[in-house]
Amino acid sequence: NKMTQFSRFCFLLSSLHLVALSFFCCPVYLQVKSNHMTTFDYNCSGLILHYNRDEYRWPTTIPYYLEDSLDINAKGVILKAFDQYRLKTCIDFTPWKGEENYISVFKGSGCYSSVGNRRVGKQQLSIGTNCDRLGTVEHEFLHALGFWHEQSRADRDDYVNIIWEQIEPGKEHNFNTYDDSVSNTLGVPYDYGSVMHYSKTAFTIDSEPTIVTKLPQFMDVIGQRMGFSASDLAKLNLLYNCTKSSTFVDSCNFEEENICGMIQGSSTAMWEQLSSVSGGPHTDFTNMGQCKGNGYFMHFSTESAEPGESAFLESHWLYPKAGAQCLQFFLYNTGAADDVLNIWVREYDPASPSGKLKLFKSISADADSSSGVTRKARLVFEGLRGESLSHGGFSLDDINLSSTKCPQHIWHIRNMSHLLATTPPGQKLYSPRFLSPSGYSFQVGVYLNGRSGTPGYLATYFHLTSGPNDHNLKWPCPWQQVTMALMDQQSDVRQQMNMLRMVTTDPNKMSSDGTEFYWDDPRKVGSEVTGSDGSSYYRGPGYGTSTFISHSRLRSRSFTKRDDAFFLLSLEGERSF
Repeated sequence: NKMTQFSRFCFLLSSLHLVALSFFCCPVYLQVKSNHMTTFDYNCSGLILHYNRDEYRWPTTIPYYLEDSLDINAKGVILKAFDQYRLKTCIDFTPWKGEENYISVFKGSGCYSSVGNRRVGKQQLSIGTNCDRLGTVEHEFLHALGFWHEQSRADRDDYVNIIWEQIEPGKEHNFNTYDDSVSNTLGVPYDYGSVMHYSKTAFTIDSEPTIVTKLPQFMDVIGQRMGFSASDLAKLNLLYNCTKSSTFVDSCNFEEENICGMIQGSSTAMWEQLSSVSGGPHTDFTNMGQCKGNGYFMHFSTESAEPGESAFLESHWLYPKAGAQCLQFFLYNTGAADDVLNIWVREYDPASPSGKLKLFKSISADADSSSGVTRKARLVFEGLRGESLSHGGFSLDDINLSSTKCPQHIWHIRNMSHLLATTPPGQKLYSPRFLSPSGYSFQVGVYLNGRSGTPGYLATYFHLTSGPNDHNLKWPCPWQQVTMALMDQQSDVRQQMNMLRMVTTDPNKMSSDGTEFYWDDPRKVGSEVTGSDGSSYYRGPGYGTSTFISHSRLRSRSFTKRDDAFFLLSLEGERSF
């Protein structure tokens, strides 16, 4: 299939499973609001952290325990947050095995944590009702790691005004500031976009702001709970002396002349570092042509190559961790139908000191192949000219490799600006149906302009649907957790702030009238509908949020590029807690 725009590919390098995902980049993020309730966190009173005193820091591998009181969905969100810490920092989390000090997570009356390592043995952190959001969990663990709220900095008053008369009586202490003897800014500027910043209406007595930013354009920025900001990560990495991330392996956007240390093969045909190609792409994907003098990608012209000729582009040596590896990159394909991009892994071991090539994936071929990468290796991109006449070639940009799991499915939404301008509130757009690894069929529905009571928001809901395996599956559907993530299309995976929401199918959940199991077989509890291809199937009731992301936050990052957006979707069984 010829691609006339940059498309994104994600491949899971695993000995058990391979998924190839093609999509045009897009962004999305998570909010703290749920069912019109906003959850605020607070710190245990009287606890002071001196950033520069080592006794308040945790080791970079932190023991944790998830208590039985936690909701199953919250447990999955916590593990997802741990994955983000591993990907973007050197902080890791490991199940408690008797260590003296550890973090015990429980379901309390809200979202809260002590600040820093209190060295009290069992240190509790609460993820209560409506706290099971990725950004909220990251926020609370940042408290545990030693962070106060952003608006508690000593220089706070230079950036925001606190409207004291708007604050609920008895809640004023949440707006205290701490001087440098208590909290060190680590030389990082004030960050309106920090996941540690309160929203403009935090602890308000009505709907009026309690915090007013001195730069008006940041009023709707403060309070985001999508995930870590760049400054959050900078401070955490400084505080814990991180020099590399735990599961991040490599990223390349081809902006430097050394093309990230990649090397060319010995064939006559070569990959070229270019900023545009006459037949497309006309810009790179990283900068989209917006930065003069920047914006490069790698291009192999199958038009100028001879039939059967190849060009090889090899990464520098990579040292991934054992387990699943996720390879992501953007591909712009204007070659002939029989031109092929082969992706190889060259693994090194004592028996193969020069490396042994294993085919991982062929794009434009039917067969999938899988590979478990657990040792020193190189990624190899081979562009192969077919026999047909070609007027283009392959272009690569924004390559990322991490020791993480890829999403199972991608939902590509095209023409986002047109859809947002023409879709009325209350009208729902449905994804195609997807199959989970365990055989459940599902889809996601999105109200692009919100529901009647929540205009200005994108609403997102998960539905089970009838599928080919239903007669072999357990019903009501037990403890399957869906991840619905709107993708932020930053070039480096460590800088992405995907907006996500997770939902778990509780087999005991009943319908609102108490007559049916909510997650039962869609043929029993759903409605018969007709798909875009004319086929009929049953769609079960939806569950999600009417305030998934506001339109203002949707515009705040690279959630759409080239007018395309992507939802990254996975449906998994209960993880080991």
